[in-house]
Amino acid sequence: MIGCDCSTCRSTDPRDRRLRPSIFIQADDGTAVLVDAGPDLREQALAHRIGRVDAILFTHGHADHILGMDDIRRFNVMQRRPMPCYGDARTIADIRQTFAYAFNPATQKGGGLPQIVTFIIHGPFCVGRQVVVPVPLFHGERPILGLRFGAFAYLTDCSRIPDSSWPLLERLEVLVIDALRDRPHPTHFTVAEAIDASRRIAARRTWFTHMCHDLPHAATSARLPDGMELAYDGLVVECS
Repeated sequence: MIGCDCSTCRSTDPRDRRLRPSIFIQADDGTAVLVDAGPDLREQALAHRIGRVDAILFTHGHADHILGMDDIRRFNVMQRRPMPCYGDARTIADIRQTFAYAFNPATQKGGGLPQIVTFIIHGPFCVGRQVVVPVPLFHGERPILGLRFGAFAYLTDCSRIPDSSWPLLERLEVLVIDALRDRPHPTHFTVAEAIDASRRIAARRTWFTHMCHDLPHAATSARLPDGMELAYDGLVVECS
């Protein structure tokens, strides 16, 4: 946290150094999918040696999930094609407004513009042979999307799971779910709320994400129920 001298911000535990939430998925068929592209995308791609992205899926259009879009141009150069980007209608509108210069035909070409092709998510779809199931969520009053890939689900920036979405989360092996802090927040699950939701979903393994500096990694993980733990930058999870 900028300007903070708390014990988590001063921690030498590398798991307490958190960049913006994002996940990178490598499917069985080799398809490489990025979920969200925050302001730290360049640093994350360099740190984890990500050299190929076949598509980007967006959970919603807030700044901490889309402001790395300009760095997509490097993938355009390497892969010699525009980047397919998927999101709900509001998120795609946010992206097209925020990065209007990339979509404006009058913008001079050759200046390193990201090449983006947008697609609105209306229901389950495929990226390569990977089936992606959108899971409607609420981030405060804003409807957003969680995403399910086989037996893995990713529910970041979540404060409520609507009744219609619970059946989409059955029989999971791995769940990643929002758990901002212990104190109530209008747009994110608290740790207690995340635990309650995770118990209902009953995945074999649950990882909490989008934590703020109120939650030191080691001490928080030690008090969580069995099968639940804080995620951390660089975590690799295998799931069928």
